[in-house]
Amino acid sequence: MQIQSPASRMGLKDKLREMQCANSALLATNFYNYETLRGILNAAVEARSPVILQLTKSSIDYIGLNTAVKMARVALQEYNVEGWIHLDHAGSYELVHRCLDAGFDSVMIDASELPLHENIAITRKVVELAAGYQAQVEAELGYVAKLGQSKEIKGFTEPAEASYFVKETGVDSLAVAIGSAHGFYVDKPKLDLERLQQIQEITDVCLVLHGGSGIPSDTLKKAIRKGICKINLATEIKNIFMLSLQKNLQNNTEIDLRIVFPPAISAISGLVKNKLEIVSKGE
Repeated sequence: MQIQSPASRMGLKDKLREMQCANSALLATNFYNYETLRGILNAAVEARSPVILQLTKSSIDYIGLNTAVKMARVALQEYNVEGWIHLDHAGSYELVHRCLDAGFDSVMIDASELPLHENIAITRKVVELAAGYQAQVEAELGYVAKLGQSKEIKGFTEPAEASYFVKETGVDSLAVAIGSAHGFYVDKPKLDLERLQQIQEITDVCLVLHGGSGIPSDTLKKAIRKGICKINLATEIKNIFMLSLQKNLQNNTEIDLRIVFPPAISAISGLVKNKLEIVSKGE
């Protein structure tokens, strides 16, 4: 049975609209275990900000679906943080269905690498399914390089195609390809903000920026002013956690996990708090 946090009464659809109207964005943070979850929620408390907790298939396989959802839901309640649980980059209808049954507030179906008509078909099917759960649905259009994929390939979202996609699917939010990529950037990322503004003007949908790790704060703020109301953060969370652990374990014979992990949790909190302050304040 789903545990409902009193701090997450507003549906994510409405919250994203609220943030978009206020020239603000929700930070969507991937968590991988209890320690990363705790670091994120500590930051949300300190920043007094809402947050989206994201899980990928890999994290679900690692933690366990029901364990992950219940852990996140109980933690949101105990920390009294306004938050939602979101499925990130689902590659199948079946996984979406399982996560909705488990109590996710929001799901992303990513069929962006399929031909447009196939992307529309599966996205529409997910939208119809999610309506019965009152869940928010995100999709992706264009080429946003995933880990291991070339960042040199250009496949930006076309504004007219985005408008057609949204009308045909009824999707609530759309991840757009405007120059961001998953993972770290070799060179300073250059977002096509003019394209983003065109997409905003021609669509009636919440816009999402994937690949938020490593994008300068001034660029993030400009993107928010042009319609982005959800920004994903994953790589930097994993990176700072592992760097902290590696540093603390050098020449260290400590075997008590309760002593080893807290500095890494604090490192995550510092990172996420800074990101929350960047994206959540309307300008």
